[in-house]
Amino acid sequence: MSIETEVKTMSAAVWTSPDTIEYRTVPLPEVPEGWALVRSELTGICGTDFSILHGSHPRAEAPVVMGHEITGIVEIATPEGPATGTRVIVEPLIHCGNCHPCRQGDTHVCRSLELYGIDVAGSLAEYVALPAETLIPISSAVPLLEAALAEPLAVAVHAVSRSGLRGGERVVVFGAGPIGILTALVARHEGAGSVLISEPSEDRRKVAEELGFETVASGADPIEAILEASGGDGADIVFDSAAHPSVAAVLPKAVRVLGTIVLVGVYKKPVEVDLQALTFAENTVVGVRVYTRADVERAVRLIEGGDLGLGRIPVEVFPLEETLAAFTKAMTAGAVLKVFVGPATAVGPGKEEA
Repeated sequence: MSIETEVKTMSAAVWTSPDTIEYRTVPLPEVPEGWALVRSELTGICGTDFSILHGSHPRAEAPVVMGHEITGIVEIATPEGPATGTRVIVEPLIHCGNCHPCRQGDTHVCRSLELYGIDVAGSLAEYVALPAETLIPISSAVPLLEAALAEPLAVAVHAVSRSGLRGGERVVVFGAGPIGILTALVARHEGAGSVLISEPSEDRRKVAEELGFETVASGADPIEAILEASGGDGADIVFDSAAHPSVAAVLPKAVRVLGTIVLVGVYKKPVEVDLQALTFAENTVVGVRVYTRADVERAVRLIEGGDLGLGRIPVEVFPLEETLAAFTKAMTAGAVLKVFVGPATAVGPGKEEA
């Protein structure tokens, strides 16, 4: 049995083939029992979406409505979930419930993990249908552009949690993209003694510096800078959010003996790593895959508390009909750290908010 609504169609940005997104009128999604209909407010664009757009994602099949970084308003509620009119963010993971990780409660590393916006229609549309259990309320008092950072912030929360950071550590972050900056913000909030960011882009180094972080100077050797800042020892914890072969090659040199390397970014292909150096230094290497439900809830609490100063992060919003232009902007890796697609009233097409 489905929830009925008078509205039968909606606008959507549909990925139809490599590098092609069509703005279409499509049927409104069906809303089964136990699900809710959510009116999309903002959808964040990330690197996973880039791979879908280019046709290189291993699971995505055209046509599909992308969008897994979802912020919206409950339009049609279900008794199992938040009430109509509630602003929600979404935990977009789909797990099987049967594999060993799922049986142990580690559903975020399900052996057949899927996501809304990749395997099932997402939020680059006026509405998206979602199970009630995926919806997490967030205060309407929070600025929308900060609420919309909840999903990538959950990645950062999970990464810092996995690192074992206790307070006082020397931290290095490779990459000042959205995840790198959010990881640095969470690490600082959780008590890191110092945070040094290595980023080749001058625009993104400037963003990091404006947020109060020390950065590796333009043209400087990052390893020399890290060793100088750490008295020759290396960092206690290194977060690799760049996922670039040039970074993988230097990770063992950036971390101290018995230090920890956290792989936050996702490498697209195997890379060479000096395993002998990691072995001799007894380093710990930690992988990170998305987040747990607790991480998403923690991200929401951090946003609601205003603890990270997320309003200082430069973002840009595009209307739904300009989704392809939004992708183009997001892929430039410039000073705009995060690109969203949503209603023009959120900020305005082509406008920035820092």
